[in-house]
Amino acid sequence: MTNNGEITDQLVTVGRVTTVYGVRGWVKVYSYTEPMDNILQFPKWWLRGPKGWEALEIDAGKRHGKGLIVHVNGIDDRDLAARLCQRDIAVARDLLPELGQGEYYWHQLEGLRVISRFAGEEHDFGIVARMMETGANDVLVVRGGVDKRERLIPYLPDQFIADIDLEAGVITVDWDPAF
Repeated sequence: MTNNGEITDQLVTVGRVTTVYGVRGWVKVYSYTEPMDNILQFPKWWLRGPKGWEALEIDAGKRHGKGLIVHVNGIDDRDLAARLCQRDIAVARDLLPELGQGEYYWHQLEGLRVISRFAGEEHDFGIVARMMETGANDVLVVRGGVDKRERLIPYLPDQFIADIDLEAGVITVDWDPAF
């Protein structure tokens, strides 16, 4: 385990171990990747624990029903597997596949300042606190700004997202400040 800030900066959260599955050390996993089984392409995972990040090797994994189940190398007992539950899963940032032009990972958008240019006026909405999946589309959860409100802005580049400038750390939106 490690509390090292350097390792934390190199990791991206990609899922969560939810509960045990069976008696032979398998666990159920909720994946944040799209499609969900992309998380299985990473054989080395990091699990966040009370004392920092712990490296784990996955030796088997598959779809099961509407989710995923995985087996961690060296964990062959239900009680040992239970110690992994309710913990975030991360992978090394440099292992993520390159994206195409205009595509972004959620971790790249979180923390960016959101500026609205609506009806000829500019408004500072605050920062992207997190991203949220709704089924219909992803949503920016924006907090802070001058009025200290929380706003939910649909992540629809053709409608509401005017520009994303990662270098400047700014997302420009076309969103009514009254919402």
